Amino acid sequence: QVQLVESGGGLVQAGGSLRLSCAASGITVSSYVMGWFRQAPGKEREFVAAIRWSVGSTYYADSVKGRFTISTDIAQNTVYLQMNSLKPEDTAVYYCAADRNYYGGRYYEWDYWGQGTQVTVSS
Repeated sequence: QVQLVESGGGLVQAGGSLRLSCAASGITVSSYVMGWFRQAPGKEREFVAAIRWSVGSTYYADSVKGRFTISTDIAQNTVYLQMNSLKPEDTAVYYCAADRNYYGGRYYEWDYWGQGTQVTVSS
């Protein structure tokens, strides 16, 4: 049984930082594409970042490029999303996702999902 458990969300002021964690079980993160998505109220789920550790590739949405960094700790079987220079428009529920293939923003294609963690950025 695959489980993805996110943590690290919270309330932060604009310009601040947070680090989200996604602890995986039932899969090995080094063998999957691991991604982060977010969904704000009334909006569609949107792609944030992804990593394919096996080939050393990372992918970012334009809106977070240069501010967010995705990384993997193979020993801990965990994926992280370091978020710096946060803006109020980053406020959303952040979800961890996993799949054997990279589907970018086509969230409906990704196989596994966590329950989400709330990130709120105040102005």
